[in-house]
Amino acid sequence: MQHAHTSLQHHQALVAEQDAVIALLHDADLNAPVPHCTPWSVRELLTHLAGVHRWAAAMSRLRAEDTDLPDEDPPAAADPAADYTAAAHELREALSGAPSRPCRTLTGAGTIAQWTRRQLHETLVHRWDLHDALGLPRATDEAVAGDCIAEVVDTLHPRQVRLGRTPAPRTGVALHAPGGHWVLGHPDHVVATLSGPAAALAQLLWRRTGIDDPRLTLTGDRAAATALLGTALTP
Repeated sequence: MQHAHTSLQHHQALVAEQDAVIALLHDADLNAPVPHCTPWSVRELLTHLAGVHRWAAAMSRLRAEDTDLPDEDPPAAADPAADYTAAAHELREALSGAPSRPCRTLTGAGTIAQWTRRQLHETLVHRWDLHDALGLPRATDEAVAGDCIAEVVDTLHPRQVRLGRTPAPRTGVALHAPGGHWVLGHPDHVVATLSGPAAALAQLLWRRTGIDDPRLTLTGDRAAATALLGTALTP
């Protein structure tokens, strides 16, 4: 069982995440270090996220068969907060069309809906980073966190394996949250189970928390679970 959203819900959730980032930027210390993105500061985090939004917007405008991809390394802006706000609105506009419209995606030919999902989770993860940098508690919608887990399992980790960035898994770890369950890695060789809130599991997959997080309960082969979780699950 996996969480599922309609494309409209994805778009609404993306806007909500972007607005939450924008709200955090008032009086934010742009030089504050970002704990899980060393050596980035908040300034560099915003430059990255604005660049990713613009790159995804440009990708969504390509035809599905296009191979000449846009540049994804933007220069830093003089006002990172204003630049991020502009990039967020550019992405919303680019993804506001029919979710089924074909376009180029990370995995080749795909649809606008795939970019909406990808950018929702990209924004979620980096909003956690911004909360951490500013010393604020992370707030997370459990349904969005569940879909974030699902994306790692069904899209990002398999892509990492396909691109040779991480070895093909020989074992699997079951992930259980109140709203759903997933298997990371090899579905026919599950050696451990991790249970807890979807937010904690999503943060674990994105290396924003550790396997010893008190919100999580591990049963089974701890060493094998730690080894799988320590591989490059995401880009």
